[in-house]
Amino acid sequence: MWARLRALATEAMRCAYAPYSHFRVGAAALVDDGRLVSGCNVENAGYGVTLCAECGLVSELVRTGGGRLIAFVCVDGDARPCSPCGRCRQVLSEHAHPDMLLDLPSGVMSIDQVLPDRFTSADIERVTGTAAPLPEGDRP
Repeated sequence: MWARLRALATEAMRCAYAPYSHFRVGAAALVDDGRLVSGCNVENAGYGVTLCAECGLVSELVRTGGGRLIAFVCVDGDARPCSPCGRCRQVLSEHAHPDMLLDLPSGVMSIDQVLPDRFTSADIERVTGTAAPLPEGDRP
């Protein structure tokens, strides 16, 4: 599985738009229904609006029917696994299966290990008393 995801992430990385940093990233994941999704980084002259590969992947996940991510990898321009930034870890956690695994430079880790005590919809519900709506692809 990891070899297949790395190959897809590498393919996505080759599509990255990184004219400023030249740091190309591709991401790929396995969805709980068996689909594979991928994304690449897209830079912008206004660095703050640059899209990370993980955001592209989540957009593709939602566009193709939603679901929960169960295995994830992102690769750098040398096709080696790289770590998602903190923002991307939070983005991924929103769509993660509780047992989601990430292939990182230091080895395979769970979403709980890479983002302990993460903020979730349960935190919103605890404070507001209102359950957050399910993502479109997770609705019955």
